[in-house]
Amino acid sequence: MGVVIGETSEIKDNVALYQGVTLGGTSLQKKKRHPTLGNNVVVGAGAKLIGAITIGDNVKVGASSVVINSVPHNATVVGVPGRVVEIRNPDTDTVEKLPDPVWEKLENLEERLVGLEKRLGAVQAVDEAAITADPSLSETTDESI
Repeated sequence: MGVVIGETSEIKDNVALYQGVTLGGTSLQKKKRHPTLGNNVVVGAGAKLIGAITIGDNVKVGASSVVINSVPHNATVVGVPGRVVEIRNPDTDTVEKLPDPVWEKLENLEERLVGLEKRLGAVQAVDEAAITADPSLSETTDESI
């Protein structure tokens, strides 16, 4: 099983076609009869895109879907026939806004370090106050032991 790309299909940049995808036509006339895929499109395994339709930028087509109508930008299409189930907002749907577990762990460690430094400072202040009150508590050398 391979990928079928019809002769009048247009595929823009950064498109992923998984196995068994068909970009098929609906007539034998020498005119535009195959799909046009926009930028950053992902077409799942076994999906069929049929006719002179336009698939917008940033579209995801589910595996084994059959798409016979044009799809707007930033949409997700699934089913037979293909239905738009989601339209994402590219302004709020960026990788930069995803949680980063490594960064979160570093922030937690930094907060813990700040807390430990405060506790250490408090212990040192108590030690200095005790030494001031009783000079015999100061550090001793090996000779005095």
